[in-house]
Amino acid sequence: MSGALGPYGMQREASGTAWQPDNSEHMGVMVHRGDWMLMGHAVLNLVYDHQGGDRGDDKAFASGMLMGMAQRSLGEGKLQFKATVSPDPLMGKRGYPLLLATGETADGVEHLVDRQHPHDFFMELSASVSQNISPESSIFIYGGLPGEPAFGPPAFMHREAIMDSPEAPISHHWLDSTHISFGVLTAGVIADRLKLEVSRFNAREPDQYRWNIESGPLDSTAARLSWNPTAKLSLQGSWGKFKEPEQLEPDVDQRRWSASALYATDIGRDWKLAATLAWGRKTTSEHGHTYRDDAFVAEASLKKDGWTVFSRGEVTENRELVEGEDDHGPAYRVGKVSVGAVRDFQIANNLSIGAGGLVALNLVPDALEQLYGSRNPVGAMAFVRLRVN
Repeated sequence: MSGALGPYGMQREASGTAWQPDNSEHMGVMVHRGDWMLMGHAVLNLVYDHQGGDRGDDKAFASGMLMGMAQRSLGEGKLQFKATVSPDPLMGKRGYPLLLATGETADGVEHLVDRQHPHDFFMELSASVSQNISPESSIFIYGGLPGEPAFGPPAFMHREAIMDSPEAPISHHWLDSTHISFGVLTAGVIADRLKLEVSRFNAREPDQYRWNIESGPLDSTAARLSWNPTAKLSLQGSWGKFKEPEQLEPDVDQRRWSASALYATDIGRDWKLAATLAWGRKTTSEHGHTYRDDAFVAEASLKKDGWTVFSRGEVTENRELVEGEDDHGPAYRVGKVSVGAVRDFQIANNLSIGAGGLVALNLVPDALEQLYGSRNPVGAMAFVRLRVN
């Protein structure tokens, strides 16, 4: 099957309009109904989460997503509709414990700190139209409410190297938190293995009301250049000017940069390797001062015979870990290394059940040791999952 945005294989397309390697694993069940090709994919995780140290907590929760897509030919291109919803709001407004994670709010008053926020029920409701302008080139328009603008790598739950982990990255708000933006319009041009696209979008992060569809002005801009030099590799560099992205900082704009490399290949008989390297930077200016905070991520997974082993290492410079401090106080450099595995069992056509777990080692500086009770507090998750793919 060809992609929705251009004349290439659909495996290249990931979340929003982002690209991944052409060798990426195809996810989803496809059927044809008349002129339409329909695809569905679902994953439901039931997770028990333990985060150690003085700022840790325990929680059982459900997470995942249900995605549907409808595509048909239109002239010399494609028309596509996508919808993705998530059970995340069922875990409650405060999300789940995750040491060193920050971003968004549970009550509209205080930041979530050492917790991962739940994603909104509506993760994507989008449409796109493309037209081929040569055998290897196309132009396209994409719109979503919500949708994902042209910034950063694919959202973490779509990156093959780490999609099997139920743990969100602490770098989420540097790289891919825009994957739920309430108002996106993107236009792009594709020339074989190159793609240039520009978005106008609403950059305000979702508020504490997780079941509704919000709206706002398309007052922010992002641009992304993507290149798939080989079937195994996908590269992107992106820039964005974000208008008041933080609900609790209504007068503060951000500029963000991102660069990433995604890799996917078969190695040996029935072995599949995937990897990610990514960097993101948030820049804010306030009261005559400019603040630049970076995040770095490395991810990898190895699959064979129903087994998946996955890992992630991250470093972020975070100004929100100490409640009560000025949001533009010191940036604490913190890190996290996690490793886990899951075993899936096929129980029917296109349906599997799996069980797995992970362990994470958190790395905090001397200045935060007293708050966390350790330089290296440990987190762990055990989970079962149901997948339709």
